[in-house]
Amino acid sequence: MPVPPDEPNPIARKPACGTASAKGTVALVGAGPGDPRLITVRGVECLAAADVVLYDYLANPRLLEYCRPDATLVCLGKHGRDRIFTQEEINARMTAEALAGNFVVRLKGGDPAVFARCGEEITALEAAGLKYEVVPGITTALAAGSHAGIALTDRRHASAVALVTGHEKGEQAESKLDYAALAKFPGTLVFYMGVTSAPHWTAELMAAGMIPTMPVAVIRRCSWPDQETHVTTLGELAELMKTLKLRPPVLTIVGPTVAERSLETWFTERPLFGRRIVLTRPKHQCDDARRLLVDLGAEVLLQPAIEIGEPGDWGPLDAALEKIGDFDWVVFSSVNGVQSFFARLLRHGRDARALGRAKLAAIGPGTAEALEEEKLRADLVPESFRAEALAEAVIRAAAAKSRVLLVRASRGREVLAEMLTVAGHAVTQAEAYSSADVAAADPEIAALLAAGRIDWLTVTSSAIARSLVNLFGDDLRKTKLASISPITSETLRSLGHEPAAEATEYTLPGIVQAIVAAEEQL
Repeated sequence: MPVPPDEPNPIARKPACGTASAKGTVALVGAGPGDPRLITVRGVECLAAADVVLYDYLANPRLLEYCRPDATLVCLGKHGRDRIFTQEEINARMTAEALAGNFVVRLKGGDPAVFARCGEEITALEAAGLKYEVVPGITTALAAGSHAGIALTDRRHASAVALVTGHEKGEQAESKLDYAALAKFPGTLVFYMGVTSAPHWTAELMAAGMIPTMPVAVIRRCSWPDQETHVTTLGELAELMKTLKLRPPVLTIVGPTVAERSLETWFTERPLFGRRIVLTRPKHQCDDARRLLVDLGAEVLLQPAIEIGEPGDWGPLDAALEKIGDFDWVVFSSVNGVQSFFARLLRHGRDARALGRAKLAAIGPGTAEALEEEKLRADLVPESFRAEALAEAVIRAAAAKSRVLLVRASRGREVLAEMLTVAGHAVTQAEAYSSADVAAADPEIAALLAAGRIDWLTVTSSAIARSLVNLFGDDLRKTKLASISPITSETLRSLGHEPAAEATEYTLPGIVQAIVAAEEQL
């Protein structure tokens, strides 16, 4: 989340609405072309402060993650799935919400001022006496040039760019476009919303003198992980559109610079471009992995297989915390354990100083990083990130008959406690959190998996492996499974599923590296 400025704009704060008649404000925010990271900092600030968000289906739904949990989110319809709000309905809902005292964000694909009816919405806001702000966004034409490798201007071929609508208001009988001027335009033409009308505007351009062999590029879902680019000519474009049956959002670039396009660009050459990958850890643990995968070109979906919650009984942990200074070692086997342990310690009115002389062990670098967030450094992290290696390392490092506290989940392997006990240490186990299987899969992800449209699904623990089999059954055979460790792979095999990739470093970055390596061999 971007850091807000030192002097925040008042419109980015929730407006004071102490009375029912208090008026709110509206921000018309450009969502950009598709990639949620391409929204402006100002746009994010407005989303974070919004009471109500009215969003176009072309705006990436991940942008809604910037919104407050209590914000009202209203999708304005999707072609082929939901009824599309008319512009009059949008204006009425937008003004009504603001007149009720809310801060309203009208989230629009691309830039509000480029073929997005910004003028009509401003007119409605001014008629209602409402204050508003317009937040620019990256219009798709500019993103298409960058992501599809097409220069919109070139000193050899194109000294100007024209943005043209392929869908004029009301399908009026007489076009307001001057096709004779467009045919002679000294540069690049970019047509928005021109799929169904392609036979008309291509014929008009050729009738006005533009050569049928003029290079044309059709770009669908620009900046999304499944971006498509099709190169053809003006004379063949209409037939191509008919054959491909492309659905919005689609942009068409017409001009000589299209011929200079490279077949591959930085965007499509990324190693996981076009791959759809499902992360299965709890959502709050997926941010880093999702960021890595998105940077590598993947579309990332989240389907938690387990839920993290409070332990069924705080008693054992509370008892351990009361005598925490008596332990020689405190051993953490997960990030969740670290976070829950220290949150509970604070609930007892104490902090890290209560640990006294106790040494800290972490099963891996992620758990060690969680300790660092508590301003503590792990005394021991095994080279191999598994319970056996952690037990062996503690046994080597600990004095004889040490008192060891194991901070653990409600379920898991007993090997750590068993090995330490056999070695002669006094082991106390305390559940810091519960781990339970998710009861039902996300219907959209289940449908994609059943249709064979998931490329990879990550499996980052034995518990997650078992839960995924319960959630998806034989449909797991329709995707490739990436395992985080040999133990997790053994669990998968025992359940009848062979992993297609296994991490050599038992971390989320390790599983990402394993997926990339496996893709390179395909």
